[in-house]
Amino acid sequence: MDKIRVMLVDDHAVVRMGFRLLLQSTDDIAVIAEADSGEAAYQQFVEARPDVIVMDIAMPGMGGIEAMRRIVARDRAARILALSAHEDTSHPKRALQAGALGYLSKRGAPEALIDAIRDVARGRRVVDAAIAQRMALQEFGGERGPIEQLSAREFEVFVQLARGQTVAQIAESLKLSPSTVGTHLYNVKQKLGAANQAEITLMALRAGVIGVEGS
Repeated sequence: MDKIRVMLVDDHAVVRMGFRLLLQSTDDIAVIAEADSGEAAYQQFVEARPDVIVMDIAMPGMGGIEAMRRIVARDRAARILALSAHEDTSHPKRALQAGALGYLSKRGAPEALIDAIRDVARGRRVVDAAIAQRMALQEFGGERGPIEQLSAREFEVFVQLARGQTVAQIAESLKLSPSTVGTHLYNVKQKLGAANQAEITLMALRAGVIGVEGS
């Protein structure tokens, strides 16, 4: 039986090594490529042609969600499993909307990652149980916080701003003009009622969209 060919995408080399060692312990999964950024993943995808991409969301530069969106736009058959250290509901919703088939917390058991890769390789949707429950309760309760009102592009700008990136840096990483990023920034501030970047960062921290180190 052919092995499931996996590309690992994470900006931390130690994390990639840990995942690689874990997956090497299986008989049916092989790591055939690695990337340390969303940009690198997008560039390597065509040549590597993995069966499953295991993609971290919180990475400098383009970021995981934008990389997913671009990869799926290039190949609608791409199968992506998103990973995140954060357990908010905004990231999983955005990742699934961007084309990911699965979403797991990095805090989950190692076996959960292995099972999720197998499921995603078969085209099955997988979402971390605890996160799925919160998403369901949020939908059932009709809750829709200010962050949920942001468009996909506004959310990307919001996250990068919260991590301390400048408009010029965001424009470069997202391949947009500074004026376009400025427009998104204006919309983000209006929708969130934020006066400056410090308030945006505080909102992101409180919502669990970024960690205390901005990751």
